[in-house]
Amino acid sequence: MRLRRSVIALMAVLGLALVSACNGDDKGGQADNGLQKVNYLTSFNTFGREAYAYVALDKGYFKDAGFDVKITPGTGTVDVMKLVAGGQADYGIGDFTAVVITLGKQKLPVTTVGMIHQRSLAAIMSLKGYGIEKPQDLVGKTIADQPGSTNTVMFPVYAKAVHIDPKSVTFLPSPPPALPKLLASGKVKGIGQFVVGKPLIQKADPSHREPVTLAYGDVLPQLYGNAIITRSDLAKDHPDQVKKFTGALLKGLQDTVNDPAGSAAILKKYVPDTDLAVATSELEIMKKYTKPDDFKGPLGDVDVERVKTIISLLEQSTAIQKGAVTPDDVVTMSLAPKS
Repeated sequence: MRLRRSVIALMAVLGLALVSACNGDDKGGQADNGLQKVNYLTSFNTFGREAYAYVALDKGYFKDAGFDVKITPGTGTVDVMKLVAGGQADYGIGDFTAVVITLGKQKLPVTTVGMIHQRSLAAIMSLKGYGIEKPQDLVGKTIADQPGSTNTVMFPVYAKAVHIDPKSVTFLPSPPPALPKLLASGKVKGIGQFVVGKPLIQKADPSHREPVTLAYGDVLPQLYGNAIITRSDLAKDHPDQVKKFTGALLKGLQDTVNDPAGSAAILKKYVPDTDLAVATSELEIMKKYTKPDDFKGPLGDVDVERVKTIISLLEQSTAIQKGAVTPDDVVTMSLAPKS
């Protein structure tokens, strides 16, 4: 499993290095058009849920803020963190809870500066007829997921919240693109998946069974979803750049919330194999996680008290040791969007 993740991370590094070489500029340098070059990593791949970055690129929000942005598909939170920490990328997206857990175990020089989702998207998904209708039905089941994925890393926290032994569930290492078909074939009874993955599962299942979603956020509503990640030194030494980049990205996110179908169409311009119907459906589902009905703050908002609560939950579930991290270790509040 470690070898698989190392290969994936190495491929991403080489890909970013190739992009830099082809552009003829060093990372963080000036492009020929005078804009600041920035390498950005999606959270994972180029699914519909990642469309907001392409919206910001297509509508010129990045350019207006002074950036020439190269978007590269990410390979999961932990690898995104490592690539940002190592300087192969300047910004990336990753699940906030997974960020906290990772920083509780290793001191990477990264921080978060805003939230994409005000509620966690992490989930275990199954199909009707597989015997999984509630969290307790997971006991004794095999779940397919990529090692190190947000769903896998967070599962012990979820298991504690629903009062089951995390060791009673077996996780089968599987490449993410294969997960929906693995589930549809019946080879596994569940897969790790963000809640927005429902359309992908429906597309993969010729029997048209109804997906079953066990969302972590249903029992852990305090958890944030994806967050904006950058290097600690960039946040400290160039706060204005970080604010401008975050602001441009969140403009793209706002447009995506307002117009999921139009945003999916923009994504397809840059990622031609995008399934418009699936991408649009993903973005429709994502809306209530980005801006829940009871959410009153600005897009991207971070509440320090909520961050404290998340850290406490992770300590209680032994996902991290007590005192391993503080809010200041995981988020730069001065750069987070404010009302």
